[in-house]
Amino acid sequence: MGIPTLISTATASNASSVDITSGIDSTYDEYMFVCTALGPATDGANFTVQFNVAAASGFNETITSTFFMATHGQVDDATTFAYVAANDQAQGTGYQILTDAIGNGSDEGAAGIFRLFAPSNTTYTTHFHSRFSGHTEDNRAADAYASGYVNATGAIDEISFKMSSGNFDGVIQMFGIA
Repeated sequence: MGIPTLISTATASNASSVDITSGIDSTYDEYMFVCTALGPATDGANFTVQFNVAAASGFNETITSTFFMATHGQVDDATTFAYVAANDQAQGTGYQILTDAIGNGSDEGAAGIFRLFAPSNTTYTTHFHSRFSGHTEDNRAADAYASGYVNATGAIDEISFKMSSGNFDGVIQMFGIA
């Protein structure tokens, strides 16, 4: 991994979304988003992402992705490791789930890292992957993985993070990787 350079920090306070509309360009081949202290207003909300190709609007690019997660119950029950078909997309245009069922209690929440590769490349699709850790609404520790690609050959220059329901608090830092 190269050296990360901090580009921007966005602090969400009861926000519906964090839309990053500048700073993603050909300067770096990789962008890393460090998401911390994610707290949804709605219990059981999913933290999600979507993209815009340059000069597009609406955060509705076509995504193909996969999602799997491991969980372990707080009282040493309900251990799982599974592919979660409901959380992936096959040429979908919805927001991609990065981690799901986040609890909204004061002792719950999520954090993780999302990586976007070569977003300015106009020859190939833009790939991404993420890993998030969270405390779910039903008292499980969760380790979630999502990866895939944006099926567009235009340059990706905007990204939107939001919960699947309601507002949220959190900090999202964008780094360029040299």
